[in-house]
Amino acid sequence: MFQKEFAMRLVAQPGDKLYCRLSVNNQLYARVSHLLKVGKSNFRPPPKVDSSVVQIEPRKPRPQLNPKEWDGFIRMCFIRKNKTLGSIFRLKNVLSLLEKNYKTLQALGCSHSTSIENIDIGMDISKLGNSNEDQSMEMDGGSDDEMELENGDDEGDAESEVSEFKDKVLGVLKEGQFEEKRASKLTQQEFLYLLSLFNKAGIHFS
Repeated sequence: MFQKEFAMRLVAQPGDKLYCRLSVNNQLYARVSHLLKVGKSNFRPPPKVDSSVVQIEPRKPRPQLNPKEWDGFIRMCFIRKNKTLGSIFRLKNVLSLLEKNYKTLQALGCSHSTSIENIDIGMDISKLGNSNEDQSMEMDGGSDDEMELENGDDEGDAESEVSEFKDKVLGVLKEGQFEEKRASKLTQQEFLYLLSLFNKAGIHFS
């Protein structure tokens, strides 16, 4: 039994107002269903909110994927859950984080076929927003143009490299026809498919 809003997030489906990272992650590892509402009048003293009972049944076998990779990917998709993925992956600080990650893996000699399960390159998704609040997955700071890349030396070369990497990232979105889609409406299978396309292109999120 949970507070009603939290319970509704657990069972929310794509397109629902409360659909968020919690919904996606919980439903990846478990089958979740809403059983019944428990009104606040059933308690003494009565709380300020209603409650709900949900059933959570772990999936067996457990999904075979890298938890850190999945978490980093879902966090990034839900930075602005009602914006298109094309808009999110055009943001300068998103591209900067992904490119830094990409170059580190390239330097380590990893390809998309190489397991990164035991490689920790310290990608800090928390820089993109408040990772503790699913409801307001919005980045502070206004427009993309206001977000600056780190290490501003040799701006011409840096901009050229970023442009090439940006084309690579957007190419993945276009390949899967995800550029105009929103995280708030993607199904579990669509998230898994998009992650596989990114990994195939050598782009990782952990």
